[in-house]
Amino acid sequence: MLTKKPVLTLALATALVATLGATSGCAVARKQETVGAYVDDAALTTRVKAKFAADPTVSAMSISVETLKGTVQLSGFAKNSEEKAMAEKLARETSGVVAVRNDIAVRP
Repeated sequence: MLTKKPVLTLALATALVATLGATSGCAVARKQETVGAYVDDAALTTRVKAKFAADPTVSAMSISVETLKGTVQLSGFAKNSEEKAMAEKLARETSGVVAVRNDIAVRP
């Protein structure tokens, strides 16, 4: 009985290491963001949304902001073309933003 316990522990440890090794690189292998990049993108999204909330021209509730690898995508609805342009301008001026994709629709 004494020999079975170390073998069982060794088998369990080996299985755990194999599982961790297989899952630790999944994000990179599937070309998804790393945890650090995700946190950076989330911070960029928050900064852009804060600028929208502080600006009287832009409705932060009507415009969605998503960020991937520093590229900000704006979507939703604007009251007019000035609001759409201001949202893009505020996003472009945000530190850390690499590019802006403006998919905001202007309501007729």
